[in-house]
Amino acid sequence: MDKIQELKALVETAEKEGAAFYGKGNKAAGTRLRNALQQIKVVATDLRKDVTAKKNATK
Repeated sequence: MDKIQELKALVETAEKEGAAFYGKGNKAAGTRLRNALQQIKVVATDLRKDVTAKKNATK
């Protein structure tokens, strides 16, 4: 469940940075948004692997 909480926090960060980038035109926020999106991808992939491993372990 820690990965899910981490994923939620990253999405909140991405939302905040996205609002600053798209709404206010803050270019530095665009860089932070891309970074947050990359981190979301990594955490989501790790979470997916964990779910698959647990699912296959019960067979």
